[in-house]
Amino acid sequence: MNWFNKIDNKNDNNMPLTMKNYALIAIGAVIIIIGFILMAGGTAASPEQFNEDIFSFRRITLAPIVVIAGFAFEIYAILKRF
Repeated sequence: MNWFNKIDNKNDNNMPLTMKNYALIAIGAVIIIIGFILMAGGTAASPEQFNEDIFSFRRITLAPIVVIAGFAFEIYAILKRF
């Protein structure tokens, strides 16, 4: 229970980031990793065969949006002053 109080309280005024900032940075990193996982895959059964799955909505549209949202969240997490 003592570690939870550290997250709620502010750190030393000389420190630029608090524990809440570090928690938000970790969440942003997880969002970025999820975006890169969404981009993965699309292998063909053989090298001579073309696979149309590389042009799916998930890889072309959704995954880059998730990655950019993760980087935007990282900027917020660093700049937010608690």
